[in-house]
Amino acid sequence: MKQREPTTKVPYNSKNEVDIISNLPGHIIDKILSHLSLRDAVRSSILSNKWRYKWVTLPHLVFDNQSVLVSTQDQTLVKNKLVNIVDHVLLLHAGPIHKFKLSHRDLQGVSDIDKWVLYLSRGSVKEFILEIWKGHRYKLHSSIYSYQKLVHLELFNCLLKPPSNFNGFKSLKSLDLQHITMDQSEFEKIIASCPLLERLTLMNFEGFGLLNIRAPSLLFFDVGGVFEDVSFVGTFNLAVVSIGLYVNNGIERNLGFGTGNLIKFFACLPHIQRLEVQSFFLKHLACGIIPGKLPTPCLDLSYLSIRINFNDMEENMAALCLLRSSPNLQELELLARTEEQNTAFGAPSIVENFPSFSFSQLRLVKIIGISGIKQELNFINFLLLNTPVLEKMTVKPASTDSGWELVKELLRFRRASMFAEIVYLDP
Repeated sequence: MKQREPTTKVPYNSKNEVDIISNLPGHIIDKILSHLSLRDAVRSSILSNKWRYKWVTLPHLVFDNQSVLVSTQDQTLVKNKLVNIVDHVLLLHAGPIHKFKLSHRDLQGVSDIDKWVLYLSRGSVKEFILEIWKGHRYKLHSSIYSYQKLVHLELFNCLLKPPSNFNGFKSLKSLDLQHITMDQSEFEKIIASCPLLERLTLMNFEGFGLLNIRAPSLLFFDVGGVFEDVSFVGTFNLAVVSIGLYVNNGIERNLGFGTGNLIKFFACLPHIQRLEVQSFFLKHLACGIIPGKLPTPCLDLSYLSIRINFNDMEENMAALCLLRSSPNLQELELLARTEEQNTAFGAPSIVENFPSFSFSQLRLVKIIGISGIKQELNFINFLLLNTPVLEKMTVKPASTDSGWELVKELLRFRRASMFAEIVYLDP
């Protein structure tokens, strides 16, 4: 048997070990730090001398619950700790700051925010996010209106009052305003003075009720709140729209001879691709004259979602107008407002006498929250008879009260598409 030769043991010498962490290229270290929270990025300074001051050059500063851990319930201590951390980071920071986000669940509108906003105005911030989760509206410091490099602005629970010499954000592409207060004229001025604006989100706003949108570069518009009217001017590139009118109060039928809301709404939306009509906005669109079809069809519209009261004759007519005006529609979602249907008198069914129209591209249909009333079933039957390429219709009732009867009705309906599948989902 061959004997194993003895191995020679070499004494351990730490200098022989390659320090992989310290020898990483600078751009790799920057990439790693960019994926860490600010808290962890600061803690990385203990790894080696090369990492010690790397975090102070981070261009993205995010102060949120993940970055700033506060274990106490004492609001004074919470405020002091948050302020000290932000002050400390800004004091030591070197280099440009491209993104600044302040969004801590325990943050209130403290006066220290003013000095941070003022400090950042001396740099070239491209993305600014401020979310005040507690307390009253924070009045935004006037120096923010001088951020001319700003590309993305996101504000939550703020009061906006631009100075008289404000000329707009010339580089801004994305604006997200939620739980904000501002005057009507100031709102219109901000929107109109952002020539590159592509994305606009408005949620739960106060101080203005007329959404006059003048934004020639706008591609995406998402709004939800209480307002009187919405109109678009020059928004010929707008492709994605989601609108929710949260209250039913004050919506009156206008049966005069003026242009109806449907025609006015779509006048500057020739290339819309995706539309969501939420809450009570269909009732608003149904005010005034409702044509059988829009003067200009929505040729690019492929997705349509509508929240509808099937017991409302005008809403049914408005929905059918949209369907007939969207020849290339591929996906349709109908959500019933059953809280109104349960109390309303049964309206005459529009679709029973509505002329047949082939939805030649419609492949997917979802119908959510129905209760099995005649008007709902007639609408479903109408869709099944006029969708020759339908692949799947998903039906989900609001409750199980009439589940089995609803299934029997659905199975009884004829279908234009021999490949159509009807899927029943339990509520």
